[in-house]
Parts: sequence; C-alpha cells; structure tokens
Amino acid sequence: MMDFLQLMELDPDILMREYRSVVEILGKCGLGEYQARAYLSLVAHGEASADEVAEVSRIPRTSAYKALHALCETGWAKSLGGRPELFVPTPPEDMAARIVGPISEAFGKMAQVKGILSARGTPQMVFTIVGRQRVLRKLGEVVDGTTQTLVISTPQFSLLRTAIRKQLKNAVRRGITITVLTGPHQRVMEGVVVHKRTGLIATDLISDGKVALIAAPDMEACGYTDNPELARHLEDFLKIIISGN
Repeated sequence: MMDFLQLMELDPDILMREYRSVVEILGKCGLGEYQARAYLSLVAHGEASADEVAEVSRIPRTSAYKALHALCETGWAKSLGGRPELFVPTPPEDMAARIVGPISEAFGKMAQVKGILSARGTPQMVFTIVGRQRVLRKLGEVVDGTTQTLVISTPQFSLLRTAIRKQLKNAVRRGITITVLTGPHQRVMEGVVVHKRTGLIATDLISDGKVALIAAPDMEACGYTDNPELARHLEDFLKIIISGN
C-alpha cells in the first residue's frame, strides 16, 4: 500500500492506520474492500484509470475495473468514458450527506411514530439485534413467517439471494407477493416485482405490513419491530420511494 501513502506525501505509519480505519468504515457503508480502496484511490487522484487505481491501491487490474464500475452503479463514482476509461469520485462530503440523510430521515420517522404511538398508549416494541449471523437468521425467520406480502429494499440483493436463498424461494412457491427495490444491475430471482434505484444504503424488509426490519449496510446490526402501526408506516415510506422511480 506504499504507493497510496507516497501519493499522499504524509507519514506512512500514521496514514496506514488512517487508511485501514477508513476502509473499515466504508465497509460499514456497504462497500467491499476493493471498492473502498478504489474509492480512496480516486479521491487521492481526483481522476484516474483502472490501471492507475490498481497500481495505487495494489489490487488486480480486473478487480479494479469491476470495483470502479460497481462504484459508478451505486453513485460513489462516475465514468468519464474515453480510452483508457477514466473515473472520478463523488466528493466525500456529498456521499456523507447522501448516506446520513436517508438514515436520519428514516430514524426521524421512527421517532415520530414512536411519539404518536406513545401518545395513544400503544406499545412500540423495537428490538436491536447485533451480529451478522443473528441478523441474517432473523431476516430468514421474517421471510418464513410471511403469509401475504413482502417488501424488500436493499442496495445489494445478491447478498440476500445468497444468505436467505432457501427462504426467498419458499416464499415465491407459497405465492407470497414480493416487491424488491434494489440497485442497478442486481440480479433478482424470478417471481418477484423489481424496481431499480441508485443510492440505497440500508436493507429494509416489511412482512405483511405488520413486521419491519432495518439492517445496517454490513448486516452487523438491525432494528426489528412487530408493531403493525410502525411497520405500516415504514412500508408506506418505501412505497413512496418506489413510486418515485
């Protein structure tokens, strides 16, 4: 990784620690390691080809090319075209606003609903689940418990297709109406209604309008509620996003 550090012209030891920390944080925002390293390379360069990104980030050229196009699909970067193809990063401050904004809005809406339910004397049980395997297991349980409708919003449906493939296939066989909102170029299984959108961050799942789950991009934690009023409110919020496509 010394090429990246030399490019920044700062103390290598300090930068290496910062570099690893930022890569880890970007991973929590939904980026794979190669994508995170490619994005940091673009930020350092301002504009770069796949070869330049590969050299600076010390990742294979083919992996750099795939990572850069994945960044473009999710709004972290933009292709300028040309030969060789050049890429520019979306400014970090813009990405920060794009990530924090929807999450703050979603939790703001949850807090608003919580206040409404409290005023009505309605219990608003919201549970926190920590740990990737526990979160994925809960996702599978919610899908298995669905009897009519399932709404899923996720930037990478491929992750769910791998982690809870059996539960999703069984839901399709049971005749569950499944609506999926996911990122461009994400391959989605047959038997579901698909809407594509860039800029998705967290994974949301609403079952029968009664159960809701919101998971962090890295699936290390989630919020879960079986309060119907809160679940329906979040489902309406997702429907507004879908109808805007």
